[in-house]
Amino acid sequence: MLPNVLHDNGADHVPVLAEEVRDLLDVQPGETVVDATFGAGGHAAVLAAELRGRGRFIAIDRDPDARPYFERFKRHVGVQARFLRGEASVVLGQLADNDVKADAILLDLGVSSMQLDRPERGFSYAHDAPLDMRMDTNGEETAADVVNHASERELTRIFRAYGEERYARQIARAVGRRRRRQPFERTGELVDTIKSAIPAPARFGDGHPARRVFQALRIAVNDELAELEDALPAAVDMLRPGGRLAVISFHSLEDRTVKRFIRDLARGCVCPPDFPVCRCGQEPELRPLTRRAVRPSAEELAINPRSASARLRAALKT
Repeated sequence: MLPNVLHDNGADHVPVLAEEVRDLLDVQPGETVVDATFGAGGHAAVLAAELRGRGRFIAIDRDPDARPYFERFKRHVGVQARFLRGEASVVLGQLADNDVKADAILLDLGVSSMQLDRPERGFSYAHDAPLDMRMDTNGEETAADVVNHASERELTRIFRAYGEERYARQIARAVGRRRRRQPFERTGELVDTIKSAIPAPARFGDGHPARRVFQALRIAVNDELAELEDALPAAVDMLRPGGRLAVISFHSLEDRTVKRFIRDLARGCVCPPDFPVCRCGQEPELRPLTRRAVRPSAEELAINPRSASARLRAALKT
């Protein structure tokens, strides 16, 4: 039975692909475990239970709202636990530079339930709230800043690249018309603009019509793809030989980045195929633990529809 995390509103939260993460990271008593995207601590509770009272747990998150969840987690975890606030790439790099080594590292990308379920954070299109979307509330640029100041061409690129939005250009034009009259301040204003920009049948298609644009803005505001590209090598540097890395992504660009990273570090020799012997001397740094991305089961999808786009990949450091 997997541990649940109790939110402030009293609702139980079961993390995405929790059993698969537990099995792939294979945490053993006495090891050092890092949850580099702690959030509300759902995966942390699962992994810490495998330490069985012996070991060390390091929690990382750039969102200051994660700290109260960590304090509650720490009271019940039964092992040495530490919270470090900051971007995963930066904190992992600092730990590696100080010779701190880990046996298991988890990166759970995207927005957390902790953020989605707080309307005032502006991540959700289901509630009217300030158009914010910053994971680090001390960050300078909000989603409103992007929507109000990026060119229509740049907005089209963001919506198309990060949200795979079919009507990116139409929505960007509608945003431009609306902001010339009045700047955007709230999520509801953006939702209404998106709905007005797309054909009527698309408003009743697959999912909420604002879902892809909100995802794209969140990725842009938090520079999530660049952060991922920096966090992956930092995580590998911190792992001990035999250590395991698991990454959960929710976007095709993220998953492709993880897939390519693991493939490249698992390849070893990069000499041209016509070389009779290896001259580069490059050895494989990773061994994939997943042949392809692991996806949620039908049972999990029935319990947690938010898990539908989740993809899990894992590798072992050689």
